[in-house]
Amino acid sequence: MTEQPMRILVFSHRAEVRESIINAIGRRPATDLGRVEYVEATGVADVLSEMDEGGLDLAILDGEAQPTGGIGLCRQLKNEILDCPPIVVAVRRKDDRWLASWSQADAVLVHPLDPLTAAETVAEVLRGQRVPSVRA
Repeated sequence: MTEQPMRILVFSHRAEVRESIINAIGRRPATDLGRVEYVEATGVADVLSEMDEGGLDLAILDGEAQPTGGIGLCRQLKNEILDCPPIVVAVRRKDDRWLASWSQADAVLVHPLDPLTAAETVAEVLRGQRVPSVRA
């Protein structure tokens, strides 16, 4: 029996930002986690549709996305979705970390993304969502 890959939504209006996030995290952010599958979203409507559909293990939102940034979108999602998956916000400046905290993000990534830090951060957030297996 093969394990289903975890699904990570990556939102940015810029393809190069989505690509940099995906490349930094990789297909397997940690050896104790399974593979991940990325779902790319270019607009808020795409994000809302994916969130409504369910089945996401994590969302990573670009804090600099236009016209609606990931910081405000994160706060909206955290306040409107009952079982909201964890959200990581990617910001451009370290000084913007407080905004990500305000948005109720579960974690923050700062550009330029360090692959080791990005993968480790995502892995920690994903581990927080895993349900321990029950042994018979």
